[in-house]
Amino acid sequence: MARRIGWAALLAAGLLLPMRVYPVLAADILAWALFATAFDIMLGYTGLLSFGQAAFFGGGAYTAGLLTQRLGVPYPLNALAAALAAGLLALPLMGLAIRRRGIYLAMITLAFGQMVFYVVNEWRSLTGGENGVQGIPRPALGGVDISSSTAYYYAAFPLAVLGLLLCWRIVRSPFGRVLLAIRENDVRTETLGYAVHRYKLLAAVLSCALSGLAGGIWVINHGFVALDAVHWTTSGLVVIMVLLGGMGTRLGPLVGAALVLLLRDFISTWTDAWGVVTGTIFILVILIFRQGIVGTIERLLEARTRPAPAPAPAVEEVASPHRS
Repeated sequence: MARRIGWAALLAAGLLLPMRVYPVLAADILAWALFATAFDIMLGYTGLLSFGQAAFFGGGAYTAGLLTQRLGVPYPLNALAAALAAGLLALPLMGLAIRRRGIYLAMITLAFGQMVFYVVNEWRSLTGGENGVQGIPRPALGGVDISSSTAYYYAAFPLAVLGLLLCWRIVRSPFGRVLLAIRENDVRTETLGYAVHRYKLLAAVLSCALSGLAGGIWVINHGFVALDAVHWTTSGLVVIMVLLGGMGTRLGPLVGAALVLLLRDFISTWTDAWGVVTGTIFILVILIFRQGIVGTIERLLEARTRPAPAPAPAVEEVASPHRS
């Protein structure tokens, strides 16, 4: 019952969010929460650190924006097409990258991300280069006008929730249990008969496709997309969100995304150096909450509800009958 009440409260908070913050920021929180949760499938559950995730988020954003601007593809078909494009892009790129581990994997994905950035920057006839894609409209959704920011938030909310539920279902399924085993010890998992490379590739493709879906939701919210969507700093930002909230937890990436965006919005009204303040807060939180905010809270609650171990029975010395 407590868990159901918690999920109901979370759903109510999502529905009431545009009444507490302005709707454009609220829709950004939706998109980035989905992006961070999708990325956590790779980082928190499979142990794959990628610094090229912006290629799939930004690639999905460019796909949705161009389909909407040039072909008039309506929402949510443009966002779903963004997910498909990101998944297809992930097949060759991540298929090569996951053959390495650790820092080598991170550097390869960073290199792939920079390659995508270069292609987007140079293909000016399609992507607009440094100017990006401007003037992306919000076509009506089944005859319902979603041109206002509030209307678009509630149009994007069901798709973002479905994406989050899919992420949570993936990691809580038997497939997700295998991913956890791969994260802990991929060599041992392979000796148990699991095709580790296939599991890693499928996890990466699903994560990247859902990242593209988040990019599709994000671009329709803003009406434009520029090079920063595929820049490596976007990949670094989503890593910070996941670590801040707590990787390997269901609500951690969501909480981390909301905190980073709300802090950035609040601090930007006072200074342009919001990154310095946010970075300082991030360092302090990581030093205090070693498993992230949500991860640390879960550990504390688990420690409180865990039954105390029974005291060991006292061992009485028994005198030997042969002892004098």
